[in-house]
Amino acid sequence: MFQVSPGVHVNEIDLTTIVPAVSSTEGGVGGVFSWGPVEDRDLISSENELAIRFGKPNSDNYETWFTAANFLAYGNKLWVSRAASSNAYNAAAVANTEESATSNVQIKNSIHYTQTTFANTSYYFHAKYPGTVGNSLKISVCDSANAYSKALDLTGEGVSIDIAVGSNTAYFTGANTAVVNAIASDLAVGDVLQVGNTTLGFQYLKIATIPTISENTAITFSDRYYLSDDVTMDTTVTRYWEYFNVVDTAPGTSLYTENRGGTSDGMHVVVIDEDGIVTGTPKTILEVWENLSRASDAKGEQGGSIFYKDVLNSASKYVWYANPRAGAAIVTAATSTAATTDRAYTASFGGGTNGASESAITLSNMIAAYNQFKSAEEVDISLIMTGKAVHGTRGMGLARYIIENICEHRKDCIAFVSPQIGDVVNNPFQEMESVVSTRNVLPSSSYGVMDSGYKYQYDRYNDVYRWIPLNGDTAGLVVKTDQLRDPWFSPAGFNRGNVKNVTRLAFSPDQADRDLLYKAGVNPVVTFPGQGTILYGDKTLLAKPSAFDRINVRRLFIVLEKAIATAAKYTLFEFNDAFTRSQFRNLVEPYLRDVQGRRGIYDFRVVCDETNNTGEVIDRNEFVGDIYIKPARSINFITLNFVAVRTGVNFDEVVGSF
Repeated sequence: MFQVSPGVHVNEIDLTTIVPAVSSTEGGVGGVFSWGPVEDRDLISSENELAIRFGKPNSDNYETWFTAANFLAYGNKLWVSRAASSNAYNAAAVANTEESATSNVQIKNSIHYTQTTFANTSYYFHAKYPGTVGNSLKISVCDSANAYSKALDLTGEGVSIDIAVGSNTAYFTGANTAVVNAIASDLAVGDVLQVGNTTLGFQYLKIATIPTISENTAITFSDRYYLSDDVTMDTTVTRYWEYFNVVDTAPGTSLYTENRGGTSDGMHVVVIDEDGIVTGTPKTILEVWENLSRASDAKGEQGGSIFYKDVLNSASKYVWYANPRAGAAIVTAATSTAATTDRAYTASFGGGTNGASESAITLSNMIAAYNQFKSAEEVDISLIMTGKAVHGTRGMGLARYIIENICEHRKDCIAFVSPQIGDVVNNPFQEMESVVSTRNVLPSSSYGVMDSGYKYQYDRYNDVYRWIPLNGDTAGLVVKTDQLRDPWFSPAGFNRGNVKNVTRLAFSPDQADRDLLYKAGVNPVVTFPGQGTILYGDKTLLAKPSAFDRINVRRLFIVLEKAIATAAKYTLFEFNDAFTRSQFRNLVEPYLRDVQGRRGIYDFRVVCDETNNTGEVIDRNEFVGDIYIKPARSINFITLNFVAVRTGVNFDEVVGSF
């Protein structure tokens, strides 16, 4: 820095840049699931989270579902992208007419939501994701004090409500049927009546049915309540919102709206698993959103939006806002007034559909899901599983696409492929030939790995056994290897290649079959009695004889290239001179020495000087670093020579002679 007047200038220069550690254990899988965002990535860390976020396995999608679950048995970072056909629809909320709901609306994910037009204005809410799981939902919105509770005045009307001890039935009595009907019109199924008095104590009875009212008509309750004495209510009876007991108070006016002269913008929203498909228990409350606002500009005390559309769309796991509710229109805080409706809005969801099954879904739908993993800049991923193979020629169209258009495009991840189920399940004595035939449809690539089949495992969600492809386990063994040793170690063999959750294999190749499979680039998975089920090969799909035809070498170079490239970014826009080149060598060489010390490479050399950064290179604004690597090789073949010699022979005379 040049100074024009006397002074002291302190400058700090950072020359401590190092080659960073890079992650190599993130997996990715795409497939048909019963719930969850479509064509969008979601990071899952456990099987339980997979079941919650993407639904439990069913008879349609279990192969890919358990591929994902099996990977999570070894690691805890899996990106999942759901595929769905165009006729997979989100359920819609329709008050009291669940069976008549016809959604025909597909909302794939949060971005797609912003591009969706909700033409049917009678649908106020949609399920968050496509699928029949959404049909299990129910929503209840309380947006006024009268909707929360209301006292029904019976005084002077000659009308009473009688409940006998031990009964779950209440009777309207009175000579004036019109008056009885007027009072009953304020009640709805799900409402809660407060009965009793300060002497008997209060009980709350939820209404199950309300028939056409006439004198002595019975109203039934959803649960049987026992009073200590008969109750006759002939003055007032209080009716409450069905979910009054899960919020603190009736909705009122938010502080934000009150400060701007508005009133009564508050509302409560409750989301329920009505049929129990989501949680396994019907009527389970899933979400409670308390003290939201109908005012589009309303803010909470911490400055965040409390506008109910914003809150539900950003934070709810189960519902999207679709249209404003009649009688409770969206307002601004300054103009807010009480909702004109005195009744809570309670609606079941219906019309949700799953669309095409896993076996019938198109290749283009699957590609759209897997394209969520295509950009290395958007998502850091190392291992891509194909799950169930059913798409394209001999079922390998999807696997070919993933290898050629995602893994080879990114050059920092590997695809894991299994044969088709028909190759190995119920195909006696033809398994090896069928597997090799399927493999031959795939390209020659060091970015692909293929195993030999399927395993039989227990599905605890449906209490059945299923045939599941092994590509999730093969990818999982790679993660296990990273955790136990380093990415450049082989995931195969008795030390690190033990496959989990195996009842039996569909095809456990013998030595003759293994020889032919290995020659074709297929890694046998074998059950050895008393020793478990073992991944017994570490080849990639590269047909050319090369160091890159082994998983450990391909992964070694992925890690080296990824780490050094990340560090090299900080050389961009510097001068291509001796100082920068020396700095680059001093950056890379310690990292490679560390890898060498951890048995990843035998030797290396880094060349970055005037020999490869010539004047012409410099004039093109380029920078060249040549990194030579001697990769470590895994042992695939062991030869043990036992040589018998006479007693008087000196070993030095015979060692090395055979």
